[in-house]
Parts: sequence; structure tokens; C-alpha cells
Amino acid sequence: MPTESLAATKFRAAASVTDGRVRVLHLHSGNMYGGVETFLVTLANLRRLCPKMEADFGLCFEGRLSSELLAAGVTVHMLGRVRISQPWTTWRARRRVRELIRRERYDAVICHQHWPLVVFGPLIKSVGKKVIFWAHNYHLGENWLERMAQRVRPDLAISDSSFVAHSMSDIYPGVAGRVIYYPVALVDAPDAPSWRAAVRAEQGIPGDTAVIIQVSRFEPWKGQLLHLRALAQLRSRNWVCWMVGGPQNACSQRHYDEVRKAAKEVGIADRVRFLGQRADVPQLLAAADIFCQPNEGPEPFGIVFVEALWAGRPVVTTAMGGPLEIVTDSCGLLVPPNDPSTLAEQLERLIQSPELRSRLGAAGPARARELCDPAAQMEGLYRLIRQTIEGRLS
Repeated sequence: MPTESLAATKFRAAASVTDGRVRVLHLHSGNMYGGVETFLVTLANLRRLCPKMEADFGLCFEGRLSSELLAAGVTVHMLGRVRISQPWTTWRARRRVRELIRRERYDAVICHQHWPLVVFGPLIKSVGKKVIFWAHNYHLGENWLERMAQRVRPDLAISDSSFVAHSMSDIYPGVAGRVIYYPVALVDAPDAPSWRAAVRAEQGIPGDTAVIIQVSRFEPWKGQLLHLRALAQLRSRNWVCWMVGGPQNACSQRHYDEVRKAAKEVGIADRVRFLGQRADVPQLLAAADIFCQPNEGPEPFGIVFVEALWAGRPVVTTAMGGPLEIVTDSCGLLVPPNDPSTLAEQLERLIQSPELRSRLGAAGPARARELCDPAAQMEGLYRLIRQTIEGRLS
């Protein structure tokens, strides 16, 4: 890039920071939907809480994420489908990002996960923009994508939990790192009692039946099979379980089929209902009594745990990963990894004791706000981006 253009770009960036605004481009693949994508949509929907932070989004694949971002009213730049194994697709997308950065004058670019860092990181650095890497998973530096990403040194590494942050010092030694819990849309729901009645009526749930709910992608480490093994050990009969989520690719389809088959094999198919992908998760949480997601692998953070706490539901999960930073004994129950018997015992306690459910559930909203208050987290992110742009990170 010519020196004069680079100087002009730096001048414009300095001007925007001087008046307090920052313009950020968020880059993500866009071909899946889970916690990361929920977070990006939340950033779009909550942008009014921090008007000084202007955000656009760049995606390579159309799908649910691009649709929801557009529905939120933000600018979404489609960069074209990219396959790293097909270099021409990468070159084409890089040209589009280069033109985008020049035209829109972003102050910083945030790469969500290693894939966009590998694809776009070198380009972003070459045009003089700050590169922020947001780690949404624990990284060991063992797979080929992580090894490629280690060659691109970001200006800042943000982690979604302290658990994830522990891996960043090895992946990016010497790079400034910070933890930011996701802002979660903690919106008061005065209609929750009517939601509860309507959903339970729709599902044919008697008033004294305890509803256990799991909301997650269908991947083996999310613990659906462990959940079923525990449910099969319950002595109580006054419960049903809602499995919310559906397959998004061939691998998750195989796991989904395996879970449905397992429910039949352990004799609880009549009590486990597979509700598929749903857009009404707050209503389902209002109608449920217990949230249970017994991960078999560590969750990096877990937005849905915070959402369950905000809904006033006691949370039962495995004692590892990000949930250890979310769930305390005031609002939920932690069980040892891969221990269906202990998991069954804790679920039994909650099924048999509405008082315990009520006590743990009552503490949930305060815990959710303490961790993920949307205004506080958006403001914290804004300050961190400004510090990165101004070179004030230590």
C-alpha cells in the first residue's frame, strides 16, 4: 500500500477515535449456528447500548446467521464462499475485504475463531489495521488450522472465559489477552407465566410434571447421551425431557440419530421429546423446571446456561470448563464428569423438591446479570477496542 494512502488511513482512524467512536468489522465464516453466532446476533441487537461502537459484519457463507443479522438491521458484507483448499476462493475474498477496509475506514477488525484469522489476518495487518482475535473455544495448537493461525500474531486476544484464556498464552505468547463474558440479552419477560401455561398446554404437560430441558447443538461432547443414561436411572415417573436443537451437518445428523435410538434402547422414548431447532427458547425455558446439559467435553463458556439462569431455572451441568465460572451452589448443581449415577441423583433431588428448584432458580437472575449484564459488557468491549487502537494495552 502506498505510504500516502497508509498515512491517510491512519489519520482517519485517529480522527474517529478522537471523537469517541470506533468502527469495527467482525469477520466470521457464517456457515454454522451456535453460541458464537448467538453472541454476534446479540451484538447487533444490543448496539443501541453502546452507540460509540459501530459494527459491521463480514461473512463467507449465507445461512441463519446472515439472515438474523440482516433482520437486526446491521450491515452484512457477503465475502463469497471460501475453501482454504481452493486458494482462488481465498484470494477473491481477500480482495473484497481489502476494498471493504479501504472504503469503510474501520478502526479494527475482529476475527471470530481461527478460520477468519488464517484467511484474512495477514491482509488486515498489511493495510495497517489492528487485528483482534476472539477465542470462543479452548485451543491446544494441535490441529492444522490452529498451527496456521499461530503464524498470524494478533494485536489482542479476547477470550470468552478464563478457562479459554488459559490456552491463549501458549498459542500467542506475549500477546495482550483479556476475558470478556458475552453480553446476553437479559430482557425482563412479564409474559413468562402466560408463556409457561401456553407451552405446557401445547405440549400436553400436566401441572405436577417436572420438565427437564436441554438446549444445545447435537454434538457428542454436549452430553445428550450421558443425559439419557442418567434419565434412565430416575426412580420418579413424573418428568419429561425436552431436547431442543437439531442437526446442522452430516456429523450432527449421525449423532442426532444415535441419541434418538438410545432413548428407545434405554426405555424412555415416551418421556424424551425432540423439539428440533426452535426460535422460542425463552418461552421453552419459562415452561421448563430444570435446565440440564451434562457436557462430556468442556464448554468454553455457555450462553444458554446464562439464559437458563435469567429464566429462573436451576442449572445442572458437569463440573468442567466455562460453566465452573457461571454456576455456583446458589443457583445450580455441578456433577462430576461422565457420572450418570450422580447426575441422576441430582436430577431426582430437583424433581422431588419444588422448594429446592424454587430456591436455586430464584438466585439465577442476579447471577446472570452479574456475569453478562449487556450494557456493562458492551461498554467493556468498547473500552478494550479503544485501548487496542490507541496502543494502550499492556
